[in-house]
Amino acid sequence: MTLALGADPEPQQHPAELVPLPGRLVGLEEELLLVDAETLEPVPAATRILHGGPLTLPCGSQLEAEVKSEQIEVVTPPLGGYDDIVATIVGGRRAADLRAQQHGARAVAMATPAHACDPHLVHTPRYERMRERFGLTMDEQLTCGLHVHVSISSPQEGVAVLDRIRPWLPVLLALSANSPYWHGVDSRFASYRYQAWSRWPSAGAYDRFHTAEGYAAAVDAVLSADVSLDRGMIYFDARLSSHAPTVEIRIADVCLRPQDAACLAVLIRALVEASAASWRDGVPAADTPTSLLRLASWRASRWGLSQELMSPALSRPVPAAAAVDELLAFVGPHVTDAAEGRIVRHGIREILRRGNGADRQRSVGASGGGPGAVVRDALAHTHDAG
Repeated sequence: MTLALGADPEPQQHPAELVPLPGRLVGLEEELLLVDAETLEPVPAATRILHGGPLTLPCGSQLEAEVKSEQIEVVTPPLGGYDDIVATIVGGRRAADLRAQQHGARAVAMATPAHACDPHLVHTPRYERMRERFGLTMDEQLTCGLHVHVSISSPQEGVAVLDRIRPWLPVLLALSANSPYWHGVDSRFASYRYQAWSRWPSAGAYDRFHTAEGYAAAVDAVLSADVSLDRGMIYFDARLSSHAPTVEIRIADVCLRPQDAACLAVLIRALVEASAASWRDGVPAADTPTSLLRLASWRASRWGLSQELMSPALSRPVPAAAAVDELLAFVGPHVTDAAEGRIVRHGIREILRRGNGADRQRSVGASGGGPGAVVRDALAHTHDAG
């Protein structure tokens, strides 16, 4: 499986049919914030870092440019078990950070910066066109997400998965939320990244597609409006990858802790398998209105796990732990094995117990140390090998 690399270059058409894969692999794209090693404020160091040595890291991941020079992306190879996933995340973050330190910077897993920042565009013809068309949205864009690719056997299976994971995506956002600050102030959101990202015209919740042809028609309809520049700007919360035989779940913030990112990756793989199994068994996708899904994602973005989430089964707010329990119950029979099931349950319970990255950032910020203390603490958790 070859993953989509970089910041949404204009992709090729998705193949009409794919060869079934022996088990589902996962690949991660982690966008990391670059900060000055001394001041801990965002620093435009990506170009220097990427030109400073080989892009393939010792862990097998690759470093890629993103839309702003204050961020960098670590793209993993296809991975199987939890141990390989967490080790690759830890290794990729460490290698990116070591490379950054050679240029007076650090790499930190924060989905938005804690300091006020005027980010710098990475100059490519495509990004220049995006700046001209989207103005302040492009100028202010500095957010770091976690994109999880999960292998599929065909576009039809991928669309069936997309249709069935829709109600569960806000729960994933709440678990990953790691962006309480925006331009140096507390946004009062758990994931302000999601709010900032939602300004893009095609971003967010999506309608059911029903078939691979329906998905292609929906994408063509978006492009025919002549707002998004190309297929790389199909920013649905989840989509078919145009570069690989995968579905790409894009709703999550980059996670503060590597263990949380790995846990989320195996949870998402199980969600994909559970959804594909429902399709094979003839279970129809829930017809939850897209307008309601947007409200569910807004709720998850605003409060994370600290207040109620929308129940995927009941379509009404329930305690966050209850919504998470629904998700765990749905995916439970579809984890790779019993050991992975225990890892997922324990990891998700730990997030519920101690809070997500936003809770940690806000707690440190309230201690009086200012944005620098928040970033310093985030650096420690970013590179905690567990």
